[in-house]
Amino acid sequence: MGSYIVRRFFLMLITLIGMSIVIFALLRLVPGNIADILFDSAGFVDPSEKAALEEELGLSDPIYVQYWDWIWGMMHGDLGYSYVSERPTIDEIAPRIPITAKLAVLALFFSVVMGVPLGVISAVKQNTPIDYALRVLSLSGLSLPSFWLALLILMAFVHWFGTIPIYTSPPDTLWDELLLYSIPAAAVGFRSSALIMRLTRSSMLEVMRQDYIRTARAKGASDSTVNYSHALSNAILPVITIIGIEAAFLIGGLIVTETVFNIPGVARFIVEAIQWRDYPIVQNLVMFIAVIVVVTNFLVDLLYVALDPRIKYE
Repeated sequence: MGSYIVRRFFLMLITLIGMSIVIFALLRLVPGNIADILFDSAGFVDPSEKAALEEELGLSDPIYVQYWDWIWGMMHGDLGYSYVSERPTIDEIAPRIPITAKLAVLALFFSVVMGVPLGVISAVKQNTPIDYALRVLSLSGLSLPSFWLALLILMAFVHWFGTIPIYTSPPDTLWDELLLYSIPAAAVGFRSSALIMRLTRSSMLEVMRQDYIRTARAKGASDSTVNYSHALSNAILPVITIIGIEAAFLIGGLIVTETVFNIPGVARFIVEAIQWRDYPIVQNLVMFIAVIVVVTNFLVDLLYVALDPRIKYE
C-alpha cells in the first residue's frame, strides 16, 4: 500500500507537469496577447510603445523563459501580476476560490443526496410505476442544460415572488449565504444527481442478481439489510468514481451558472481573463483546476481500499 501511494504520488507530479506544459502552450497558440488587445481597442498601434509594453510584461521573452518564470514563481508562492488590474494574481484569485468551492460543494451535496437514494429506490422497485417515474426524471435531468434550467428558475422567482435570486453583494449571515447558493447549486446538482441516480440504479441491479444476495434473502435478512448492507455497499464503487469526477468537474464547470446568477466565482473569472489574454490569471486558475482533478482522482483511488477490503494495492 505504501509503495502504491508513492508511485501514485509521483504519477500525479508527472501528470501536473505535463498539464502545465499543455496549459502554457495552448494559451500561447491563441492569436494575439494583452498588448494586441489594448492597442487594437485604442484604434492605433505605435510599434515602439507596443514593443515596450510587451517587454515590460515579459511577452517578448522566449517561450521557455516565460514558462520557467511561471513555474519558478509558483514553486515560491509568486503567481505573478494580473495584466489587467496590475494587482498580484493571488489577490485576484483567492477571494473567488471560496465562492466557487461553496457552490460546488453544495451542488455535489444535492447530487449525492438526491441521486443515490433515488437510484436505490429505482433499482429495488424495478419495472414499477415508481421506477418509470424516476427514470423519466433522470432522463430529464440529463437532457436539460443547466443554464436553461437556471433561467427558468430565475423567471419563476420573478413571476411568483417578484424577486430575482442573483448575487448582488456578499451575504451577511450563514443562512443568507445558504439561501443564495442553494438555488444555483440545485440547478447544477439536478444534472449530476440524474447521472448518479442512473449509475446507482444500474450498479444496484447488477449486484442484486448475485448469488450472495439471494443467499441473504434465503437466510431471512430484512429488505433494508439486503438493499443497503449487502447490495449498496458492493455497488457503491462505480458511484464513488462518478461522484469524484463530478466533484472535479464542478470546480471549473460552473461558468454558465455563475454568469446567469452573477456569482463572482473562479469559473466566470476564467472567461473574463481569457478574453483579455491575462496569462497569469488564466494559467494559474486552469492549473488550480487541474490540481483539483488530479488530487480528487488520487483520493478516490485510496477510498476504494477503505470501502472494499478485497482491493489490495501492491
